[in-house]
Amino acid sequence: MEHPDHPFTELFEQLGLASDPEAIKRFIERNGPIPDEIPLPDAPCWNEGQAEFLREAIEADADWAEVVDHLNASLRKS
Repeated sequence: MEHPDHPFTELFEQLGLASDPEAIKRFIERNGPIPDEIPLPDAPCWNEGQAEFLREAIEADADWAEVVDHLNASLRKS
């Protein structure tokens, strides 16, 4: 099965967040770094719907998984 490529900005749109580059940068700076022991969907910066979307993307290895991995890495190193 082919996985479509989703840009980072599209993930932020899917999560209901501002998706311009400056807003993404501010979000990552404000909410990171997330400690390694906390799974990405359990981070306090998500509402219930956002956390569920992230959990499903990771567990199902959905077409969003690659860009969610990018988000995870970005929030861990900030």
